This record gives sequence, C-alpha cells and structure tokens, in this order.
Amino acid sequence: MRRSLFISVVWACFLAAACGSLFPTKIGDIVKNPRKYEGKEVTVSGEVKEVLALVVFKSFVLKDETGEITVITSRILPALGQKLKVTGTVKEAFAIGSGKLLVIQERGDPR
Repeated sequence: MRRSLFISVVWACFLAAACGSLFPTKIGDIVKNPRKYEGKEVTVSGEVKEVLALVVFKSFVLKDETGEITVITSRILPALGQKLKVTGTVKEAFAIGSGKLLVIQERGDPR
C-alpha cells in the first residue's frame, strides 16, 4: 500500500512538472499579478515583437494573445516575428511612480 501511494505521488509530481512546460503561463497573468510570479520560474510562449542589442545588454519583447513582456537574455537574439517558448525568472527591472517594467530573465542567463 505504501509503495503504491509513493509511486502515485511521484507520478503526480512528474505529470505536474510536464504539464507546466506543455501549458505556458499567459503573459497577461504575469502582468496583472506580478507579485504572484515575482522570483518564480515561468514558461511563456509568443511572437517576438521587438529586439534590442547593446554592448552588454540583449532583450526582446514577447507577445501572446493576453499581453507582452520583455525577456532579458545572453543568448543570440531571435528574429522579429519568430514564435518561441521561453523559460525564465520573473523580475521587476525598475519602477517609477505607477509605471514599472517587468521582465523575464531567461534561464541560463548569468546576470
């Protein structure tokens, strides 16, 4: 009995982790409730709308049907219009008054 319960719990955890990557978080959910996602790893998917490359800073804007968010990366930037899935940590880059910039720092990014 204990063994089958243990196997069931392990299997449920495995399925929950797999479903998290199969069903990305909606960008609009992150933007509407940033405190819920702050510091947490999320997977989002969408279309690349903007790219920015400076000497030490690379980012792109990813948009889905619910909103858009900036992704900070150390990887090669994607092409405009490319559809992709990104996993990273939600952070608040800065806030001035009521305006703030939420970002996802892509996983594996050393910053």
